[in-house]
Amino acid sequence: MKKVFALSFLMLFFTLSCTDRDDEVGQANIRIKNTSSVTYNSVQVGSSENVHSNVSAGDYSDYIAYETANRYAYIKIDIATESYVLQPIDFVGETPLGPGFYTYELNYLEGTGQASLNFVVD
Repeated sequence: MKKVFALSFLMLFFTLSCTDRDDEVGQANIRIKNTSSVTYNSVQVGSSENVHSNVSAGDYSDYIAYETANRYAYIKIDIATESYVLQPIDFVGETPLGPGFYTYELNYLEGTGQASLNFVVD
């Protein structure tokens, strides 16, 4: 009987102690995926306080929590000595993202001076 009680207690303990990263999220969390072949020295998303640094080709940055975020944003990519900007015209009709985890996949096309954004819900 003691073994059954102990096993039941352990199962209950492990069931209640497991949490998912989405369980306690209060803001939109965004990371950058570099889908180009060059390293991004920095990627500014929105205001100057939201900077993802040193994102190597094919890698992800860490998540940064944003009070307000959309499926697209002002983005400045610094590569070596050059800067490239994705500038939205406006956010009319855009619904802000809810709490959760999101990825901006950014691709810089070498030789063209152009960058693209693909939004992904994680």
